[in-house]
Amino acid sequence: MVKSLVHIDQAVFLFLNSFHNTFFDPVIFWGTKTLVWLPLFCFLFYLTFRSYQWRFLWIVLFTFILITLSDQLANFAKEWVARPRPTHEPGLTGIHTVYGYTGGLYGFYSGHASTTMAIAVFLILLLKKQFHYIAAILIPWAVFMSYTRIYLGVHYPVDILFGMMMGAALGYIMAFLCNSFLAKLQKSRW
Repeated sequence: MVKSLVHIDQAVFLFLNSFHNTFFDPVIFWGTKTLVWLPLFCFLFYLTFRSYQWRFLWIVLFTFILITLSDQLANFAKEWVARPRPTHEPGLTGIHTVYGYTGGLYGFYSGHASTTMAIAVFLILLLKKQFHYIAAILIPWAVFMSYTRIYLGVHYPVDILFGMMMGAALGYIMAFLCNSFLAKLQKSRW
């Protein structure tokens, strides 16, 4: 049964990884870099500051905690599960990579998928009342970032789906904690 699921995951991966061309290779490769998304991050910081004024600094702190937690949990899971990435899977052929990028040895679960979805859910829950369109920006961004990992050949679909679920859960929990903290802060007028 497990072998059948692994084969299905590999077949879906190879299908999704096959949609490549010379135009999209550099777009996808550079689209995974943090620096490319700096304008989006500045826009999100602006919206957060506009909504929360000085409490914005607390949200930045919660965001850094969220990113660190998401990243470290993904790294721990990779070492614990020790599932090779597609690019390191013996016998798996037909993988398209870009610029020779193969990622680390293990890939379950995707830190990119987890962290981008965590940020998306966290900020959606904090900003949705003031900016109704925020989900329409952040969910496509998180899905795009997640798909890039398959396109680049470094994650299976299960790695991505599990990473997105972990990220959504972490983002939800951190938004709850942040909102609770900000509410107590507001009551104490600190």
